This record gives sequence, structure tokens and C-alpha cells, in this order.
Amino acid sequence: MPSNININKVDELTENFKQTSSIYFTKYTGMSVLQATEFRAQCNKHSVRYIVSKNTLTKIAANNAGYGDKFDNILNGQVGIAYGYDDPTSPAKAIKKFLDENKDAIEVLGIFFDGELYGPEKYSELASLPSKDELLSKLASGLNYPMTQLASTLNGAMSKLAGILDSLKNIK
Repeated sequence: MPSNININKVDELTENFKQTSSIYFTKYTGMSVLQATEFRAQCNKHSVRYIVSKNTLTKIAANNAGYGDKFDNILNGQVGIAYGYDDPTSPAKAIKKFLDENKDAIEVLGIFFDGELYGPEKYSELASLPSKDELLSKLASGLNYPMTQLASTLNGAMSKLAGILDSLKNIK
């Protein structure tokens, strides 16, 4: 009979699987306790939740969330999962930032993103992408640029017209 602790853990993991926009599976075998604390802090800065749980409970939670046995091949050994909620690339950025200071402390095993399961090579590609906020600001600035140019052109034409009218007034 499963314990209440395990039932609650499966429920928590199931909710994480349902609410996430991206899932990064990592192997944390070479990580010290101090490094684990640093990594969790890095994850928190990027709005990422990093959870280490028993693989059996994680498999049950993934199944409950509708993923079936999609992650069973990855969930072997010491596996931690980074869940990205708002920005699917935020876990990749947190992992990259952590690995810049702590070489070989963590290894990406796989990524579940946009309905597809990718290998670890996809991690570096996603880590180099701009964040969702950066992309939105570039889009807003791109949309704003033509209007700014139009306003500037109209303002210049109006200034010239005002100057011409003023000079005509002074002549008469």
C-alpha cells in the first residue's frame, strides 16, 4: 500500500507535468550539495522548478499527466527534472549559466518541448535562443519603427510648412 507521502509526491509531480511548457531531464551524479544549492538558486532566478524524485514516482506521475511511458528510457539512474513554465527556454538558460561556473556538474539527458522528446543536443540550441521577453520586445520595436518613421516624416513636413507660411507672412 503506497504511503501518503508518496501519493502526495506523485500528485505534485503530476501537476508539474501538466502545467509545464518544457521539461529538461538532467543527470546530477557529479554534483555536490553546494553545487545543487547553487543550481536550485539559478533555477529560481529563471522561474524554473528543479525537482529530484524517485524515478518510479516520476514515471507514475508522467503516466497520470497523459505522457504514458514516453520518458521511461530517460528515467534511469540519478535524474533531476527542470520544469519551465512561462518561457520554454528558461531551463536551458539556467543550466547553461550553471555549467559556465561548474563544468561537468550536470548533464542534460533529454528535453520534452512542444510535444516532442529531443536528445541532449537540442539543449545548446535552446540555450542560445533569446528569451520570450526579448523576442516580444524585438517584435514591439519592429512594429513601432514604421510608425516612428511616419511621425518623424510628418513632423518634418509640418515644420517646413510652418516655416514657409511664416516667411510668407513676413513678406506680406
